[in-house]
Amino acid sequence: MSGHRSIKKSATDDNQQQAVMSSKKTHETAADCHEMFSVDKWQQGEISTVEEKVALEIPVALVYNGISHVVMMATPHNLEELAVGFSLSEGIIDSIDQFYAMDTIVKAEGIELNIEISTEKFVQLKHWRRNQTGRTGCGLCGAESLQQAIRPVPQVSPATPVSADVLQRAIKSLSDQQLLQQQTGASHCAAWYDHDAKILMLREDVGRHNALDKLIGGLHLQDAELQDGFAVISSRASYEMIVKSCHAGISYLVAVSAPTALAIKLAKEAKLTLVGFARPGRFVTYCQPNTID
Repeated sequence: MSGHRSIKKSATDDNQQQAVMSSKKTHETAADCHEMFSVDKWQQGEISTVEEKVALEIPVALVYNGISHVVMMATPHNLEELAVGFSLSEGIIDSIDQFYAMDTIVKAEGIELNIEISTEKFVQLKHWRRNQTGRTGCGLCGAESLQQAIRPVPQVSPATPVSADVLQRAIKSLSDQQLLQQQTGASHCAAWYDHDAKILMLREDVGRHNALDKLIGGLHLQDAELQDGFAVISSRASYEMIVKSCHAGISYLVAVSAPTALAIKLAKEAKLTLVGFARPGRFVTYCQPNTID
């Protein structure tokens, strides 16, 4: 990986910051993203009052060129990566060069990410939003039909084969790196490994989509070579996870849990290697079996 791109700007109003509760502040690492609660713990018939670490979950609004686009519930760290990853994985931008800047504004209600993207991509985003206005159908992004709801996926570059031994070593090491999950038991993660099973990047969030977007953003900010590694997610491999991976240029996705049928079909269409039920001692390859040595 090469050096980190510098695109982030920060803007926090002093009065707003004073009004923000400690649970609403941005944090440097996932391990900081918790709040302490006094709880009554029942265990083997005994009740004791203990201090418990609980994962933070706050509203994060993504505002593109002055227009609010989406509000998601997220863990308040790696927010620049979340914004970049979401923009890429949702097809709002095609490359990180179209992501110009981001201001982070902390408010009493949550966090607002003011993102500046290229004029061309913003015009396309506004056109897409106009097409969605007033629709009430299946409820997926305002779409009225499956043809509108299911986004086409681009074909990914051929994945470099990974050995079963490397996959197993990566799977076994994953839980040791999940600091927020160890503290709270309430987060998902997405991690990037090289072909020696060395973990190069891991991102956590209460939302599995957010964790993957943070990883995608981090990889693109680091100008990572996406053919030199593979992604491991702590969740199931749903339709959205496949679409996000394909739009971000990830060719190799390993999921701890099961894939859905639609995820398998889309992965085959995109020629993405999809591995599921990745646990110590076993895994299942659903697409591109020739990429398992």
